[in-house]
Amino acid sequence: MRKLAVAALAGIAGACAQAQPAEQAKAAPPVVAFEVAAEPGVAQAVWATGLSHPWGIAWLPDGRALVTERGGALRIVGKDGKVGAPVQGVPAVAAVGQGGLLDVAVHPDFARNSYVYLTHSVGDPKANQTALSRGRLKGNALEDVTELFRNPQAKTGGAHFGSRLLWLPDGSLLMSVGDGGNTNIQLDGQPIRINAQNPKAYFGKVLRLTADGQPAPGNPGADAAKGWDARVWTMGHRNVQGLALDAKTGAVWATEHGARGGDELNRLTPGGNFGWPLVTYSMEYSGQPITEDRSRPGFQDPVSVWIPSIAASGLAVYRGSRLKSLDGALLAGGLMSQDVRVIRTGADGRPAGETRIQIGARVRDVAVGPDGLIYVLTDEDEGRIIRLSPAR
Repeated sequence: MRKLAVAALAGIAGACAQAQPAEQAKAAPPVVAFEVAAEPGVAQAVWATGLSHPWGIAWLPDGRALVTERGGALRIVGKDGKVGAPVQGVPAVAAVGQGGLLDVAVHPDFARNSYVYLTHSVGDPKANQTALSRGRLKGNALEDVTELFRNPQAKTGGAHFGSRLLWLPDGSLLMSVGDGGNTNIQLDGQPIRINAQNPKAYFGKVLRLTADGQPAPGNPGADAAKGWDARVWTMGHRNVQGLALDAKTGAVWATEHGARGGDELNRLTPGGNFGWPLVTYSMEYSGQPITEDRSRPGFQDPVSVWIPSIAASGLAVYRGSRLKSLDGALLAGGLMSQDVRVIRTGADGRPAGETRIQIGARVRDVAVGPDGLIYVLTDEDEGRIIRLSPAR
């Protein structure tokens, strides 16, 4: 792909912004402090142990769970919390920095086709990419493993792979791809992150794919005049590592890592441009501003912003009766804050309050189990899965 100058990318972003409908004056998103009040009424118990830096969890129809370990292992965890031996046949990964074996998703029709989807990094420290693979789970092995998608542009370093997966009700699959790294990571002689504003590149995007990894029908790129790649659903992201669907409202939510401050909670809509790195609340790690702009016409503002950063990770929407007080709340994991943020929204979709469930370890993923309880993965050498239930 030919080199695009910063000015040219700004022009592309401006053209995309102008294509959006005219917007009314918007209220600034609330900024959430690092310390918030504790969420009452929630008990914690360790459900599973002995996992090495678990990254993602997905439930099988029989109530067992599939869990990825960043180093490259996929394991089946029984309903009793017992962790099984590594599943055979998992594709090789590049365990570089933040990369490795990352998210896992089970096909909605798994009972018929046995398909399991994995995001992972491939390559080496000097040239690596985010990829999506699929295989059939037979016993404790993956068979017929096929790579469905790979970012064709390689990057250096071990940062910002994105890689979160989410099935939508229409059978399409969302997949996040990170912006590739900070200002020290270059692509074609320029900071790689500016490609988050290039609608033809995959860096800094959320993709919408078919079950075979092809562009899903109805994506923004189906309109050739828009100039987007056919797989791109939203753009202007830094590093989305939380994706969740509210089954009641149909809303798609995302949590996104900022740099120094400026982690975001976003509500995704197809064709949305979320601004990175032209519009952001983040600062450079040096303390210098990335941009003076927090909002611009045509760019989609975050729903809320965390300053300082919580290092937002996995995300779930709780819909259930086991923890009645949490019904409808978003549950956002925090690596740095070592907690689960409970975010309640009003009828207008705006935040109506935030509390925390302190875990005391880096939280990598949050998921709602088939039993209606909440499961939290801790990013540790001896990683755990903690089950949250109503306090007695």
